[in-house]
Amino acid sequence: MSSAQVVAVPAQTRSMAYLALTKPDVSFLVVLTTLSGYALAARGPLDWLRMLHAVFGTTLVAAGTSAMNHYLERESDARMRRTASRPLPSGVLKPLQVLAFGGGLILAGTLYLGLATNVLATLVAVSASASYLLIYTPLKPRTTLATMVGAFPGAAPPLIGWAAARGHLDVNAWILFAILFLWQFPHFQSIAWMYREDYARAGIKMLPVVDHSGRRTFRQILLTAAVLIPVSLLPAVTGLADVRYFFGAVVLGLLLIGVCLWAQSSKTNVRAKWLMHATVLHLPLLLGLLWWDKIPR
Repeated sequence: MSSAQVVAVPAQTRSMAYLALTKPDVSFLVVLTTLSGYALAARGPLDWLRMLHAVFGTTLVAAGTSAMNHYLERESDARMRRTASRPLPSGVLKPLQVLAFGGGLILAGTLYLGLATNVLATLVAVSASASYLLIYTPLKPRTTLATMVGAFPGAAPPLIGWAAARGHLDVNAWILFAILFLWQFPHFQSIAWMYREDYARAGIKMLPVVDHSGRRTFRQILLTAAVLIPVSLLPAVTGLADVRYFFGAVVLGLLLIGVCLWAQSSKTNVRAKWLMHATVLHLPLLLGLLWWDKIPR
């Protein structure tokens, strides 16, 4: 069905469609990483209200960016089995409705961050949204490097949280950024491997689409997971965490490497799915170790 067509649907269905535009799973990741950036940057007792302001404003911008992404990719979504039931390809919402909804959320989030936090946090959020929509999204049908480009705005939420807490970005903020940047490669490439035929049908040049054997894809997954280990240990070097975090991060990193090697050994969709689940567990556990390590003993 063309994204321009709209079917008659109940109000509840339409409300759920608007919720789907915000990509709740992505929004959860944004909340988790923004919270982590703020909490780890905070000195002394947490300013809970300011932290909630930072998270809420960032989530609004991220939700609006996701909705705008639905609008920009409505034609390719219609060609993919995985995304054909989304609000635009299914005809539940009109393109202009999605455009207005997404733009409104981005504007609201930008104003909210500007009023409730500070200029730096707002600029980071706006830059991440703009680069995602204006650089990453147009590159997806053109080059496999789009994944790397998209990892930059994808790693921005902890920077926003950190900036909201301190008003500047230091080395620890960039370490959190680097952790999230590297984590995205095993996560998203495992998903891309599972849906490589879908991406090919939509004309999106993910690495698994052009790498039929999977050798380059799983080499990249393994390499980035390996580099993630020393990078994830840096908080213990800079003083953001101590030895308890250090050893916990080593264990988590080695477990992720083990799953990567296991998935690489056969390159099946089933193993790629398990790898994706492993990455979903890895990040919150790693951030949880950082939080736990800050609790006085």
